[in-house]
Amino acid sequence: MQKLAKREAQIMQAIWQLEKAFIKDIVEALPEPRPHYNSVSTMVKLLKKKGFVDDEKLGNAYRYFAVVQKEAYQVKVVDDVVKGFFDDSPMKLVNYFAKEQKLDAADLERLLKMIKDQQ
Repeated sequence: MQKLAKREAQIMQAIWQLEKAFIKDIVEALPEPRPHYNSVSTMVKLLKKKGFVDDEKLGNAYRYFAVVQKEAYQVKVVDDVVKGFFDDSPMKLVNYFAKEQKLDAADLERLLKMIKDQQ
């Protein structure tokens, strides 16, 4: 699975949120400044070529939907970050969040509970 560029990721976020969407719906769901309709259309077609989305024809229009689920892409991205920036150590990633993102005691307690619940 390929990594998405920033605008591609924004478009995928919109598609994941909307579940099925026409280009105009995707444009409206994007943050300001919104790209032009034609730019989004081109990028969605590229996402289709990459295997992230597919479409269904409804009349003269196409409605797009995700083929790659958000959770699957999250796993890939986080895996890449852990491997590339944290020496393939999830513990170093957690340590980063604990120190740099200044998790408070309640956050740490929730994290510990999540870890315990996974065992």
